Amino acid sequence: MDAMESPVVKNKEDCIPGEVKEALKSLASKWEDVLDANALQVIPLKGAMTNQVFQIKWPTKTEQGSHKVLVRIYGDGVEVFFDRNDEIRTFEFMSKQGQGPRLLGRFSNGRIEEFIHARTLSASDLRDPDVSALIAAKLKEFHGLQMPGPKNVCLWDRLRNWLKTAKSMCPPEEARAVRLDAMEQEISLLEKELSGDQRIGFCHNDLQYGNIMIDEETKAITIIDYEYASYNPFAFDIANHFCEMAADYHTDTPHIMDYSKYPGLEERQRFLHAYLSSSGNQVKDIEVKQLLEDVEKYTLASHLFWALWGIISEHVNKIDFDYMAYARQRFEQYWSRKPQLFSQLSV
Repeated sequence: MDAMESPVVKNKEDCIPGEVKEALKSLASKWEDVLDANALQVIPLKGAMTNQVFQIKWPTKTEQGSHKVLVRIYGDGVEVFFDRNDEIRTFEFMSKQGQGPRLLGRFSNGRIEEFIHARTLSASDLRDPDVSALIAAKLKEFHGLQMPGPKNVCLWDRLRNWLKTAKSMCPPEEARAVRLDAMEQEISLLEKELSGDQRIGFCHNDLQYGNIMIDEETKAITIIDYEYASYNPFAFDIANHFCEMAADYHTDTPHIMDYSKYPGLEERQRFLHAYLSSSGNQVKDIEVKQLLEDVEKYTLASHLFWALWGIISEHVNKIDFDYMAYARQRFEQYWSRKPQLFSQLSV
């Protein structure tokens, strides 16, 4: 889960390991426009919660020009969340489909990516009706990608695996405070309730504003960072996106979610209509209504997903972010929303 914005400090070449510098210098030496492959400028990018991310620049022969790439150094312990080899395969597939940045190089604990000349969205961009419609259309396209390999829903296995990991890491009092012992039953309850006739597709599973970029000139949307991507119900991906509208990771308290910012009914309907109609089909109101119902129920799965992520991250990640407070908020939302969304279930 990464959110990025503009560079925040000047050259920080000492931030990156020697192995990475050598890989960068080797890469730059092959580019004719770079004046000096050794004259790299390292600029940390703010807001990442899983990885360390840097913009790398070299002066070029053109006046005031520079050649840029992105370096991503993987966070400690994140291999508990996903298989890094799977993520690289996804990254390379997406690149070949023209869906994201090209992979320029790899090193033992990270990679070098093409620098996309587009702007990362801000929290407020998600509320812009025009931008939201562009995101909806792009997400529909994303869901239609034919990723090689099995096309099985990953959500429930992932939740159970993360629960097992969280239980193994949590001290007893911490586990009791967030009712971890109740989660196995809750996951099974959700799976039973939601695993009916579902439309499945290749999902991003982390569609927050920092993972969406826009080209200001062409208005083209690019979805980046595929660490959590897998086959899942479309409704889960959309539900997760709606939940992310309550977040702003670039404040003094980035872990605090403001659920008063969860999109209202008209806003959700507008997004879903844009999503369903983006392929040129006529959309019936009943289709929007049914998808809206599915999406709302999948917000519960999203809350459990990121609550468990927060608990595990508290124990494996050194990035300055209050993961446990974030996890508690997601659990609180789960328990408060569950009776409204599943009134027929025991509370």
